[in-house]
Amino acid sequence: MPLVTPILAVVGLLAFISAFGDFILAKIVLVSQDQWTLAVGMYQWVSNQLSANWGLFSAGAVLASIPVLIIFLSLQKYIVGGLTAGSVKG
Repeated sequence: MPLVTPILAVVGLLAFISAFGDFILAKIVLVSQDQWTLAVGMYQWVSNQLSANWGLFSAGAVLASIPVLIIFLSLQKYIVGGLTAGSVKG
């Protein structure tokens, strides 16, 4: 197994997570509600302390984590392979 494969898997996973969870830029730039990202939309459910809908927020957080979990599980063999290849001497 080439040594670059685990590195590419980790970089791909981190790039996906950062693009998927980009909050600050989306919150500032996107003003229309139909253009909001998932993170900005979920923030709007709990931003008001008096009418926070925590059940809906929790369900959305679980659903939002599913794509990240699927990508991690599909790349897990490369990540673990890279860790074990780097830990064995010789």
